[in-house]
Amino acid sequence: MWKNVTFYFISGCIVEGLIADPADGTLEVTGRTIMAFSSVALLLLKEKQWPRFSQLYTSIFVCENFIMTLAVAAEGLDFWLVMKHYPYREEVGIGLAVFLVIWYIAIVSYIFRRFFTYPTGTSVAFAFSYFVMTYGIPMLLMDI
Repeated sequence: MWKNVTFYFISGCIVEGLIADPADGTLEVTGRTIMAFSSVALLLLKEKQWPRFSQLYTSIFVCENFIMTLAVAAEGLDFWLVMKHYPYREEVGIGLAVFLVIWYIAIVSYIFRRFFTYPTGTSVAFAFSYFVMTYGIPMLLMDI
């Protein structure tokens, strides 16, 4: 589990460091990690399945790491497109970002559905809530 968290933290700092100030990016990734721990812990306490924390957290963070690796590749592609003066660079970047977010929510939804045997709608709602809590709240706090 800790290897996944370490990989997530390092790759998250790389992505955020390329997008914004490295210090702010590191702080935002720290906030996301804390929110992820808190969200998973609250969900497991609610479902009375606390002993499975490591299993659920690892499965979610393997997904996070896969998506984060693709995000690092997308940042590399964006850099290459800037160097080539590609006129639709922003549209490509936004399209990739939307694709990665939807794919992320789909994977986390699947994990929740299989882990807790939730119906699809409930697992999608929890996955979207998890995304908002782990990405949205730290991003909002960084903008204040």
